[in-house]
Amino acid sequence: MPLRHTADSAAAGWISGWSFEELVTFGDSGFEAYARLRFIPDPTWHGQRKAQVELPPDHLSDLEQSKRALNLLAQHTTTADRCYFCIWDGYGNISLEAIPGKQTILELPHRSYTFMEGPIDALHTWETDLGQGTPFEPPAIVWPADHSWCFLSDVDPHWAGIGASAEAISQLLDDPTLDIVAADPRQPQPYHY
Repeated sequence: MPLRHTADSAAAGWISGWSFEELVTFGDSGFEAYARLRFIPDPTWHGQRKAQVELPPDHLSDLEQSKRALNLLAQHTTTADRCYFCIWDGYGNISLEAIPGKQTILELPHRSYTFMEGPIDALHTWETDLGQGTPFEPPAIVWPADHSWCFLSDVDPHWAGIGASAEAISQLLDDPTLDIVAADPRQPQPYHY
C-alpha cells in the first residue's frame, strides 16, 4: 500500500495567506493561477440545490474527475513520488486501520484532516485503501513535496479548487474531459444550497 500516515505536520505549514474559506478551497495564496474543477455544473438560479442538477447517467464521480485532474497536475511536479494527502475527518465511511504509521491529525481553521503521504499513484487504489471498496470522496487536499500545485476538495462546494503555475492551469483548462474554469480566489464563488 503506497499511502502511509505521516507525523510531519510541518509539511503543511506552507499553506497560508488567506481567510478560512479561501484557504480550504484554494490553498496557498502564492500560485500564478487558479481554477475550479466543477464536479457538477454551477447553479443556474439562486437557491438551486445540488440534488436539483440533472446529470447524464455516464457522469463521472467526484473521485474519478479528481483523479483525472491530479494525473495532469502530476506532470507539473518533480515530486510525484512524494505527495501529501488530507482526508476530512467528518467522513464516516473511511477505514484508516490498514494505513501504516501513527495517525496524525492536521488542523486548519474550522477543519481537521487525517494527514498522509505517498506517491500520486496512491489515487489508483484510493477507494480500496480507504473506502473499503465502496464509493468514496476525493482527497480534501493534495500537494506534492515541491509545492508546485495544490488541489482542494472541501466538503461544502460542488467543485475543487486548484492553485498551480499558469502552464498547469492552462493544460487543465484545455482538457476536454474535465469541466474546469479559471478562478480568482479573492472573488465570491458559485455555490449550490
